[in-house]
Amino acid sequence: MEPSRRKVDLPPIPAKRYFTIGEVSDLCGVKPHVLRYWEQEFTQLKPVKRRGNRRYYQHHEVLLIRRIRELLYEEGFTISGARNRLDNALTGEERQHENGARAARASAFGATPAATADNAALKRELRELLESLRSPQ
Repeated sequence: MEPSRRKVDLPPIPAKRYFTIGEVSDLCGVKPHVLRYWEQEFTQLKPVKRRGNRRYYQHHEVLLIRRIRELLYEEGFTISGARNRLDNALTGEERQHENGARAARASAFGATPAATADNAALKRELRELLESLRSPQ
């Protein structure tokens, strides 16, 4: 008989900066030894380690663990398949995050989209100039 693959209702994540491994275990419905194993298998999962190698997870890591749990337990992925899915998803998210961060920095300094484009063109020109200075003539 195939195990049921229905979505499990997990408790809401409290507004805290750090969570212990026991708290994350309760929040994600995964035993602590499984979390420690996943740290070895998923390079994106890197909790802060403090006194005596105690692990402290941040909010984004709790969300990542919930996603890993969903991929493995509910969608039936293997560890390798889940790792590949996360790598592909994170690559796209990182691009979006970087673009968003760049726009936020620009707007924080009062830069308009046109000024940002001018800055990009200026950067390109400076790189080309630097290359021409570095190359032997």
